[in-house]
Amino acid sequence: MTQFINDKESLVTEAIDGLLVTSGGSLCRLDGYPHIKVVYRTDWDKSMVALISGGGSGHEPAHAGFVGQGMLTAAVCGEVFASPSVDAVLAGILAVTGDPGCLLIVKNYTGDRLNFGLAAERARALGHKVEMVIVDDDIALPDLPQPRGLAGTLFVHKIAGAAAQAGSSLEDVAAVAAKVVAGAASIGMSLDTCTVPGSTKEDRIAEGKAELGLGIHGEAGVEQVSLSGARDAMNRVLEKLAPHAGDQPIVALLNNLGATTPLEMSVLANELAQSKQFKNLTHIVGPSPLMTALDMHGFSVSILPVDEALLSALQEPVALATWPGVQALSDVKLERLPDGLSPIQPIASEHPQTRDTITAICNLLIGAESELNSLDAKSGDGDTGSTLSAAARSLIQNIDKMPLADLTQLMPALGNELSQTMGGSSGVILAIFFNATGDACARGLSIEKALSVGLERVSEVGGAVAGDRTMVDALKPALDALPSGLAKAAAEARTGADNTANIHKAKAGRAAYVPKENLAGHNDPGAEAVALVFEGLAKRI
Repeated sequence: MTQFINDKESLVTEAIDGLLVTSGGSLCRLDGYPHIKVVYRTDWDKSMVALISGGGSGHEPAHAGFVGQGMLTAAVCGEVFASPSVDAVLAGILAVTGDPGCLLIVKNYTGDRLNFGLAAERARALGHKVEMVIVDDDIALPDLPQPRGLAGTLFVHKIAGAAAQAGSSLEDVAAVAAKVVAGAASIGMSLDTCTVPGSTKEDRIAEGKAELGLGIHGEAGVEQVSLSGARDAMNRVLEKLAPHAGDQPIVALLNNLGATTPLEMSVLANELAQSKQFKNLTHIVGPSPLMTALDMHGFSVSILPVDEALLSALQEPVALATWPGVQALSDVKLERLPDGLSPIQPIASEHPQTRDTITAICNLLIGAESELNSLDAKSGDGDTGSTLSAAARSLIQNIDKMPLADLTQLMPALGNELSQTMGGSSGVILAIFFNATGDACARGLSIEKALSVGLERVSEVGGAVAGDRTMVDALKPALDALPSGLAKAAAEARTGADNTANIHKAKAGRAAYVPKENLAGHNDPGAEAVALVFEGLAKRI
């Protein structure tokens, strides 16, 4: 099983019922399953213009997730990526339309246009006032006679919804919706295709490539492009949107197409805000999943030039968790660090041999990044090598600030550096180790004894001892053997690290939560790193 579904035939109806049972009673549906899937507001009294949208499912939270006060009155849901039937649309119109009439908000796909259009004609024949707007905000294919409707549809939902909520007439609601459609422009980019339930996943996007201008039903994009990162991705999207920006203030909607992580979306939001493409970008909606394409690993940007009235309508509050609101862009606010947090910087001093040794060890850890990440993937989150290499690179960069000629100052300086540049518990552990070692050196202990004191302090604070499948399994025997020379210490470190492959139950660290079958036969990455360091020292000194 690759998806949490029961079967594709009942997927949409079960998902709709899941939305309803968690709505607190604010939503209901017509009793027409499986062919008629209409979700609408339970508090609707037909005294205002009704807004109805919909289309194929698979774009959640669109469309049913935006049914609520200030946005949609009803959503007509089709099967995954399939238009709802004429009867389903007509049922939705008849269920919520009163004397003020209703506006159908339809994305520009042939099936949606035909089915919503015929339903509108039938509703008019029954005496209802019905208007329809077609959203065609996709600018990926500029020569296409019928541009597709994408996430810019959400601008229409929100602004027309605010007008309807304010009691505007059907003619006025339709007019403001048409104004939004005329100004909205959208384009998307993805690193992967989506997985349609019951179908084989299409694998058309090559490694290292992204697809620009693809549709929300998995349709192929305009082109596949190579990317150098999030900034490059955002700039390519904004270059396509720039001709549609105009001179008015712009609101951008940053949409998660389904499987892009919140961390990635925040990076993309920063790139959007910092971009020089739009000097008149003033507000942002998102980043949020708004109109997704199942599990597509991508994003889209929609822009809308706004006047005061459109911006005010977008900012009208709604009681919908799916709508993230509109936020004014602002600069990153900085506050100085509290007094006493920043460590006292020691006076830098030079010692060529110490400099060369530290640099060599740092380069060794940088070179072992992939190997250590691979080991950590067996028992953790696969980042031990990256964590150590990042700290090593930072240490090389800052080595000129180090008191290399004085061990009593160098050890705590190393600890402070690592505590700031290493993530997770590793940086804290090594900071404790080197600070305690520095204290012992200041008391006159030899470096061999001082290092053992540092290890004792780590065990005291962290609780790990030899046999727990941590770096201590390599570090303790190495330090015990250090008075006999580095070669002996390196040999003991290697034996200790290799022995961790036979420890199938960790008692400390993240590996303690991992099943024993994941640990058997694999060295602990922390212990392996210690062994590599001692082996490097033995070869060098």
